[in-house]
Amino acid sequence: MPWRGAEYEGELPTLGWYVLDWMIANLAQPGLEEYAPYIPTMEQAEFLCRYYELDPDTGKRIVRRGVLSRPRGWGKSPFLAGVALAEACADVVADGFDASGEPVGRPWHSIRTPLIQLAAVSEQQTENSWLPLLEMARGGSLAADYGVEALDTVVHLPRGKIEPITSSAASAKGNPICFAILDQTEEWKVGNGGVRLAKTMRFNAGKLGGSLIETPNAFTPGEGSVAENSAADYQAILDGRSQARGIVVDHREAPGTTDIEDDASLVAGLRYAYGDSSDHPDGCVLHDPPCKPGWSPISRLVADFHDTSNDVQDLRADYLNQITHATDSWLSEPELTAVADRTKEALPGERIVLGFDGSRQRTRGVADATALIGCRLSDGHLFEIRVWEAPKGSKGWRVPVPEVLAAVADAFDTYDVVGMYADPAKWESHVADWEADYGPRLLVKATRNHPVEWWMTGGRSTLIVRALEKFHTAVTERELTYDGSSSLTRHGLNARRRPSKSGLQIMKEHPDSANKIDAIVAAVLAWQCRLDAIAQGIPAEEEEVGGFTF
Repeated sequence: MPWRGAEYEGELPTLGWYVLDWMIANLAQPGLEEYAPYIPTMEQAEFLCRYYELDPDTGKRIVRRGVLSRPRGWGKSPFLAGVALAEACADVVADGFDASGEPVGRPWHSIRTPLIQLAAVSEQQTENSWLPLLEMARGGSLAADYGVEALDTVVHLPRGKIEPITSSAASAKGNPICFAILDQTEEWKVGNGGVRLAKTMRFNAGKLGGSLIETPNAFTPGEGSVAENSAADYQAILDGRSQARGIVVDHREAPGTTDIEDDASLVAGLRYAYGDSSDHPDGCVLHDPPCKPGWSPISRLVADFHDTSNDVQDLRADYLNQITHATDSWLSEPELTAVADRTKEALPGERIVLGFDGSRQRTRGVADATALIGCRLSDGHLFEIRVWEAPKGSKGWRVPVPEVLAAVADAFDTYDVVGMYADPAKWESHVADWEADYGPRLLVKATRNHPVEWWMTGGRSTLIVRALEKFHTAVTERELTYDGSSSLTRHGLNARRRPSKSGLQIMKEHPDSANKIDAIVAAVLAWQCRLDAIAQGIPAEEEEVGGFTF
């Protein structure tokens, strides 16, 4: 029997509503002296529906990996503890649709011995979800109705168990798991064995068709944490750079425009980040009508921002859930988010300038990307025309030169291009061809003899430093906008400050890094080209003066 079909806009076939009802009926609210049922928030219910989504044709679960990223105190730990108990006892193994076309499931123990794990890189971290899980299991009806025995160090099921683990990846290898929580994966790194442990647990879950949920706070870009890697995996899917499927990421952070020096702006950012858990008297800002006030103390959090003994970057990550930046980052995520504007669009025929940064195959590491970025002359809006980069996991990838040349030609055909700055490194012959083909029509030129060639390396360090400074100021002072391109965002966050005799320059974290910066370099070139056009008095739209067209 197939799914009955959507009865309202956006409805999906899912076991999520069943899991929600099961949690309310069987689990106790942790932290209370007297029994009260555990009731997830609307946000949490929405996550359940996405996590337990079914394929409408096959009736099988779609998601194998989930990432739930929220600020500290939002309620991730008890919520995921509840999901772990549901995976242990409830009918979460998809079993098609009933005679009415409704999703149905069966319990894990009907097909195999379930093993549920709560994993972290330290014993203290595992307590985040383990202690609420014990309270939820002991206070509800699980013992009587499902034969659950919740001990301090393990929860025994009639068949199977739930256990916390902090073991190394080697000791965890080979344990087939039905479900696992990977807690605080922003702290899971190569040095503490977290990256290897995550890889092992995903493999173990794959053996049985099980699933996992990560519960990170905001990660710091450049640290190589499991949370950062998972975000990159998901973005690669969205960008079409990966054919992987079955990953759902639910990350909410305060807007990049949140001003921590302005209490009204800070409260608005906190309310947005904390969503349904916010205790603000006006309730949730995410739903209409708003949910009732929750438990997260917004006024107390504001006070923490005023406490000068606290580190602002930690507060942004912990409370605003903002992915900030590494210590040597050139730009931060809040800075880029604040100038992202997806509503703007460069239309055919509009006057623009171009920035280009190219690459070729590398003998070591992953080949650099190649990027073509446009910038509208009228308002300084940057937009991605095309970024070419190696698909994740590929080897020996080469830049598709014919595609690049076609994209440049198409840009000149589509827009009124009055300037183009291109770093000619490894593209000298093609840059020379562009100068020959398009140089006579360009109104702004890098130099008289080389209107397109603009070196980002070599003996021009002073000019490079100045161009970088101008771009950085334009971002931080919000003098420009960009289209929110994921490539521009990623490459901007990948850029690292590197001192030189002339001032700060940008580079990758190391020469063979897979984290590329070419798109942001192309954006810098496009911005510099626009500034030069403005300085020369080139109008934002074509004008005719004294018989000459400008």
